Amino acid sequence: MSLTELLIGLAALVLAPFVGGFLRGVDRRITARMQGRIGPPVRQPFYDFLKLWGKAPSLPNRASLVWVWGYLLLTMVTVFMLFVGQDLLIIFFVLAFAAACLAFGAYSVRSPYAHIGAHRELLQMLSYEPILLLTVVAIFLQTGTFMVSGVLEHGQPLLLTLPLAFVAVLVALGIKLRKSPFDISASEHAHQELVRGVYTEYSGRTLALIELAHWYQLVLILAFVALFWAQPLWAGVLLALGAYFLEFVVDNVTARVRWTWMLSISWGKGVGLVLLNIVLIQFVFSSARV
Repeated sequence: MSLTELLIGLAALVLAPFVGGFLRGVDRRITARMQGRIGPPVRQPFYDFLKLWGKAPSLPNRASLVWVWGYLLLTMVTVFMLFVGQDLLIIFFVLAFAAACLAFGAYSVRSPYAHIGAHRELLQMLSYEPILLLTVVAIFLQTGTFMVSGVLEHGQPLLLTLPLAFVAVLVALGIKLRKSPFDISASEHAHQELVRGVYTEYSGRTLALIELAHWYQLVLILAFVALFWAQPLWAGVLLALGAYFLEFVVDNVTARVRWTWMLSISWGKGVGLVLLNIVLIQFVFSSARV
């Protein structure tokens, strides 16, 4: 790893919370406008974070705090690895361990609501992980490398040869961000029976740490979406922001689905789209290149 890559990775760790918090503020503002409300200011997530951080700590047990820190630190590691150009497969494996920490933290308390949220969090992982891992394999077949630095040097936009995989990633993005119709483990909206789910027993500083991890995770996922049009990079950034806006719209016009529907959509359509795109890469696009 060069000194420049190290500095870029450290800069990403410092700036990602500000970018993630700003994007969450834009999310809340646009969502409010779609629902006919004025909505909070864009900087409201930062006010909420500082308010939570200032509260006295209240923990059900020490184990839950360990899992929360594990969730945050492992998510930060994935952001650092992505921005220094490391292996995409390793990044998503580490991200899966981070998400598991959130579920294990909910299992470590006695609340039945937290346990139900943890069950559903693991179901969400089973839904989006195959899509993300198969998409990474499709990227490898197209670029010949798992390294982010190699993908950035690939001359042709991946979206042109991986359009079906990109659609599947949009489905995974909605599940990962816990947006409707896939907000089954927890929800920001009071339109389901399990509003806070996996976060039920968290408050104050521990909830602030979870929110901070979500900001890092948002930047990570959008940076991954931007890789589909990495040259020029500004086009990839616009693509990622467009995908994020699409999630706002879907979040506000759909109702939550049952977990069985989520699995059937992600495995039946999401995984199916990626596998079909892999077949196209191997037998159609490769023949066209010859």
